[in-house]
Amino acid sequence: MEVNNILIEEYNKISKLLNYDFRDCKFLVTGANGLIGSYLVDYLDFIGAEVYAMSRSIDKLKFRFNNNQNIKLIEQDLNEPLKINNKFDYIIHAASNAHPLAFSQDPVGTMKANLFGTMNLLELAKKSNSKFLYLSSGEIYGNNIDHDFTEDDLGVVDTKIARSCYPESKRAAETLCVSYCDQFGIHTNIARLCYVYGHTITDDNSRADAQFLRNALLGKDIVMKSKGAQRRTYCYVADAVSALLFILLNGVKSEVYNIANPNSIATIAQYAQILANIAKVNLKFELPDEIEQKGYSKQADSVLSAQKLINIGWNPLYNINVGLENTFKIKRN
Repeated sequence: MEVNNILIEEYNKISKLLNYDFRDCKFLVTGANGLIGSYLVDYLDFIGAEVYAMSRSIDKLKFRFNNNQNIKLIEQDLNEPLKINNKFDYIIHAASNAHPLAFSQDPVGTMKANLFGTMNLLELAKKSNSKFLYLSSGEIYGNNIDHDFTEDDLGVVDTKIARSCYPESKRAAETLCVSYCDQFGIHTNIARLCYVYGHTITDDNSRADAQFLRNALLGKDIVMKSKGAQRRTYCYVADAVSALLFILLNGVKSEVYNIANPNSIATIAQYAQILANIAKVNLKFELPDEIEQKGYSKQADSVLSAQKLINIGWNPLYNINVGLENTFKIKRN
């Protein structure tokens, strides 16, 4: 199957699940160069929606979307006042530092982007009466409890360490969304995502699974910096995007929804082994250096329940084996 055919099949499956015509809708997508944002922009362009792609670097946007004239590109530092006053039907805020190296080297910048960026976009949503969807993270649940995380779990995060810059600022941004809904009547929703993977992951991402993929594509052994015994819920990027759009269409105002795939629960080591098998390489174990350790998540098991979203009609389409196989095929070509 050719790369283009793989993506077209994914897009068509998403459209069948959503069963909605977005062609007359105007979207603003922040974080458009990122793993989720870039796939989202690609899909919205494929179905003929009017899409504005926002990121800090116009050069990266032009390179990523190949000067596609159908996609409006916006260069914007979200910590600064927004340069646009357009009206949008939907604003999807996917911009954030989202990998360990950024957390360890720029914790203040990570917090500023999550807080000030979200507030600036909520102000835009208030002016244009847009539906607003905020991409949060399963990391807000903190350390493991004795069951899968549901949206009602509050979680515990250690605020005395800089690594908490990411989950704590995500939590604060969630409260901003709920507050704008309560005070100004904006239709906001929050999506708490598990570990999302796919071919749109950027080359500079320092997450462990991104490093696994880089090695696999080079035909090198996959190297783990821990035993990898922690259990995670993984979600293929196509499923994550279908879930986000499903929430926009069907989510109850101000509600929070976990995005995860109950058919893709695995330890980190199991995830790495599946990818190693696909790439026909070996899996090895090494100790992390000090900087790597500093950026790693302190969570033990992190399994998110997506039952709330499934109960309103969403279903994932790709298990971890198929998702990783598609990822490897597309990236390799």
